[in-house]
Amino acid sequence: MRRVEVPNGLIEAEPKPVRSRAPRGLSDKPTWYLPVALAVDLVGIALPVALVFQATRQPYPWACAVVAALAWLCVQAGRHRYATRSLGESRAALPVLYDWLILLGVLAVARTAVGEISEPSLALLGLAPGLLLTASCRKMTHRHLAAARREAHAVRKVLVIGEPSAADHVVGHLAGRTDHAYVVVGVVPVGNANLECGAPVSARLGSVMPSAPSGDSALVLGAARDHRAELVLVAPGPRMAGERLKRLSWALHDAGLPLAVLPGLVDVSMRRVQLAAPAGLAMLHIAPPTRRGVQIQLKSAMDRAGAAAGLLVLAPLFGLIAAAIRLGSPGPAFHKQIRHGQNCAPFTMWKFRTMVVDAEARKAELTAANENDGLMFKMRRDPRVTSVGRLLRRCSLDELPQLVNVLRGEMSLVGPRPPLPEEVARYDEIELRRLAVKPGITGLWQVSGRSDLSWDETVALDLQYVDNWSFTSDVDVMARTLRAVVDGRGAY
Repeated sequence: MRRVEVPNGLIEAEPKPVRSRAPRGLSDKPTWYLPVALAVDLVGIALPVALVFQATRQPYPWACAVVAALAWLCVQAGRHRYATRSLGESRAALPVLYDWLILLGVLAVARTAVGEISEPSLALLGLAPGLLLTASCRKMTHRHLAAARREAHAVRKVLVIGEPSAADHVVGHLAGRTDHAYVVVGVVPVGNANLECGAPVSARLGSVMPSAPSGDSALVLGAARDHRAELVLVAPGPRMAGERLKRLSWALHDAGLPLAVLPGLVDVSMRRVQLAAPAGLAMLHIAPPTRRGVQIQLKSAMDRAGAAAGLLVLAPLFGLIAAAIRLGSPGPAFHKQIRHGQNCAPFTMWKFRTMVVDAEARKAELTAANENDGLMFKMRRDPRVTSVGRLLRRCSLDELPQLVNVLRGEMSLVGPRPPLPEEVARYDEIELRRLAVKPGITGLWQVSGRSDLSWDETVALDLQYVDNWSFTSDVDVMARTLRAVVDGRGAY
């Protein structure tokens, strides 16, 4: 089964149960995570600071190194980075940067308090390796944990409660993805309808709330005990809500069993969700996607500055690539196409030519060989691609001229794939939402498999970006693009 990586999850083309082995609990995370994290944080801060201070003859090099390392450990502990629930869960570099900035503030206060006189720029130089080492350590443990969870290790055993249709949806969604800590060990259906997900059923609740307060709770607690569940997950519905759900929550909490309730939202970033409780009603406020304001201005500034710097620095490479294309096959070095951008506005997109000059005319005869299941045309071994073009596509160098489109404001560095007019003509309302933002040179589609993705996966990734993008997520995608380019997966 093909799998697609995204900032908050993995999408699978054909969901199926992926955890066939007996699940092992969250407490079974490898014991080496904590000592390795502590050692990397301690040595990664102390040793570089000591070496830099000694080499530059700063006062008290080892004392400063020990203080900096201990302060870093305190910051990490205060941010709960060493808790079992946190170890290995995040691979993002931005949280490490936030912690590092807190460290700088703590050390600045300590420096002022004790009258320390070392050069601040040297202190920054000594602390920088710690930032990189911590980020690398988190990425390593995250990859290891992700691999372990594919074998049902270090997971949280979940008992699902809900009407059969809702329970089927929850079980299928969780079983088809392995980027999370939840594995369903049993289901307690509400009502008499059939359950189709295949999960074990050890109890069934009636369609109406029982008259006895302990009616539901006894069945649920018994099922949780039988399956050794560590969490009860409720999918609310007409038969499990209000007073009935409240009574069940009392019983679960009195028994020391955690309870989670699904709000019914899918693919909404947590930063857009805010909890409120007017008149005692639990309510989720969902912020609209970011379309204006400071973040948009920062994105535009980063796009223009990055494109200008890229064109300037890569000018010699442009010349070499253009010469190789001209020598490899007859025709121009550049290829231009009409694409649709934000709000369906057409623009001329530039690329290095990777195909023979009559590629567009020959496309019709290859329609039957299309390997994409949607509106895009993709062939793994397209006969129209030249030998030089195949190399350029493998390294994503053919996309570099799009920096001109970014500089002109027609594209962004990060965004959905820019579609062709004939594709847009066949879009439905959902697919048209991809054009609510500027298309990008790179995006979630590129760091998640590129041409190996199905059409539904591509659309899902683009819509997730359109609804949940932020300036920091753009920075994360650009950082992950380098790995995707080196990997070359899906580039053809």
